Amino acid sequence: MRDYLTTTLIAAALCYLVTPFVKNMAVRFGAVADIRSRDVHTLPTARWGGLAMWISMSITLLIVRHLSLVGKSFDHELQGIFLAATFVILLGMADDRFQLDALTKLAGQALAAGILLLYGIQILWLPINGVITLPQSIGQLVTVLIVLVTINAVNFIDGLDGLAAGIIAISGASFFAFAYLLAVVNGFSRAGSPSLVTAILVGVCIGFLPHNSHPAKIFMGDSGSMFLGLLLSAAAITLTGQVDANAISSENGGPTLLPLLLPFAVLAIPLIDLILAISRRARTGRSLFAPDKEHLHHRLLGAGISQRRTAVIMYFWTATIAIPVTLAAFAPIWMAIAAFVLFAITSFFLSRSARVSSSKS
Repeated sequence: MRDYLTTTLIAAALCYLVTPFVKNMAVRFGAVADIRSRDVHTLPTARWGGLAMWISMSITLLIVRHLSLVGKSFDHELQGIFLAATFVILLGMADDRFQLDALTKLAGQALAAGILLLYGIQILWLPINGVITLPQSIGQLVTVLIVLVTINAVNFIDGLDGLAAGIIAISGASFFAFAYLLAVVNGFSRAGSPSLVTAILVGVCIGFLPHNSHPAKIFMGDSGSMFLGLLLSAAAITLTGQVDANAISSENGGPTLLPLLLPFAVLAIPLIDLILAISRRARTGRSLFAPDKEHLHHRLLGAGISQRRTAVIMYFWTATIAIPVTLAAFAPIWMAIAAFVLFAITSFFLSRSARVSSSKS
């Protein structure tokens, strides 16, 4: 555990230090977010925050590969994750600078998923009527879909200062705890790429947040949202590959089936926002890729809640689902219920107090 904590701290420190240099580079090359009708920022702001995250991840990997436990995580799968992440960073940087169309980005995201497949990172089984082993072609299709959905769910919530980075930090921490505890409880290797990737994921988000919190000095851009979504989905898919589907029984099914389900739990808020947006646009006959100003964070802002408070409220919404689900896999069910109640009540009072404050002002 100490090695992974060290990894997170190194990634956070590097991202914090590198981001100002990337911001200046983005301004120099014109990767700047101008003011649009659907935006909430009021000043042109540099993008390419994903580049700072990628640089931090790369340097972190060079540093920590010599740590006794983490060093064992450097395998064929980690190489595939790194290459796929590098590809989406380049794709995202191009979009941040030149505004690529939605279908081009979607094709690029599918190609990134294809890189994972080339390195053997794919879904092998699904919890359908027990557990079924998937044919290779079906497993590859499911893998690509999971990557696409996760990347775009993260992208959809990246519309408010500090929102996506904070939510992914909470989600990544929950996923790391699950991956590590799963290894401890079930005797898997604790030194796996899912644990390492999520430790770095949490670190780069923490390091980026001081520059991205309201008022943001830099945005993560599509380079950042696609990078974070790719890492989280790749970690989840890789973790399922470490679970022997034949060993799953009614006694141990809960903890071992969750690697496939947990990413959807920790990303529940972004996924709900994604589903609502798709249904909203389909219902009105608009393109599914057409942007609007009706996301969850827009609705909270419309209720008069400040940007900072909106971000905090959505952090708590994420924790309300992610943390109890993680606890439910290993702790007594009452602890998971208690955590859910605690975070739900806190979220309710935060929302209520924010609305009262806005109405008085």
